[in-house]
Amino acid sequence: MAKVLMKGNEAIGEAAIRAGCLNYFAYPITPQSEVAEYLSKRLPEVNGVFVQGESEVAVGYMIFGAAACGERVMTTSSSPGVSLMSEAISYIAGARCPAVFVNIVRGGPGLGGILPSQGDYFQATKGGGHGDYHMLVMAPDGVQEAVEMTMKAFPLAEKYRGPVMILGDGLIGQMMEPVEFPDDLYVEPTNKDDWATNGMERRGSSTKNIVKSLYLDPATLNNHNLLLKSQYEQMKREEVRFESYNTDTDYELLIVSYGTMSRVCKTAIDNLKAEGLEIGMVRPQTLFPFPEKAIHDAAAKESCKHVVSIEMSMGQMVEDVERSVKGKKEVTWFGQCGGEVPTPEAVMEHIQTLLNQNQ
Repeated sequence: MAKVLMKGNEAIGEAAIRAGCLNYFAYPITPQSEVAEYLSKRLPEVNGVFVQGESEVAVGYMIFGAAACGERVMTTSSSPGVSLMSEAISYIAGARCPAVFVNIVRGGPGLGGILPSQGDYFQATKGGGHGDYHMLVMAPDGVQEAVEMTMKAFPLAEKYRGPVMILGDGLIGQMMEPVEFPDDLYVEPTNKDDWATNGMERRGSSTKNIVKSLYLDPATLNNHNLLLKSQYEQMKREEVRFESYNTDTDYELLIVSYGTMSRVCKTAIDNLKAEGLEIGMVRPQTLFPFPEKAIHDAAAKESCKHVVSIEMSMGQMVEDVERSVKGKKEVTWFGQCGGEVPTPEAVMEHIQTLLNQNQ
């Protein structure tokens, strides 16, 4: 298939359609409003449904309703918008309904700014809403990977009957890159007749399907949470994704970075390599489940003196990196979170300083 030049937000919208999602509810918020703009025109062309809700709170429950009916459904938002959806996301996870959420992250806390950030790492990977739940969280490093992850998100949501999030920063939403939409990423929707509220008559059934997250009996609620936990453990076994970069060398320092920031780090690694300095990187493509073993094994390499988490937040990923490294090496943080992306030169300078300190 020929590649086409598209803005990230628009490519995400088209990818959802190619994945069989014909239901999209959203409320506009920068820097991802182009998704809604694109789909408001594109969905009617394919007999899809576009609704702009009166608020992100309303949108969250529109998603819940469509997901409970077994429909492929998606919304996109940014940071404070996702905060307003967090209650609904918890309900969706508790009721075991598949749905896809895309967060094109802006700066925070509060209104912050509309420039790129990775400050929603905690929100995405540690729950965000109430209760013991997780979302499967994928983090693309560019427009092509955003397309592929969006297309994969729907069958993954159906496999685990829960919410899946694509976490991308504002740059990924706004940049333009050549992309293709692989036909082989389309997966037929799974049969949902055994649980979805899709109509007794349509199913030819005399049994009602009830979708709920309310369990008043303590033992029943405990068992329900254990079921959810078993699914999260299955994710950890089957869905961990990561990229290793320059780790086949005797690198002196290991970077852990994701999303747009990881592309900057690759440039810094290439530049330092040209100067005779070997640096490795592990890039998590799934933030939950986190690639703990890959990072542990990479940090344990004898030549590696230090591990640094480089991110556009105040070090939210550091504790996951530390848990992965398990004390094998010191772990520190480097980054910015005001909307400016650290340059390759700034990353190089920081790495050289760290290595000089460890001599």
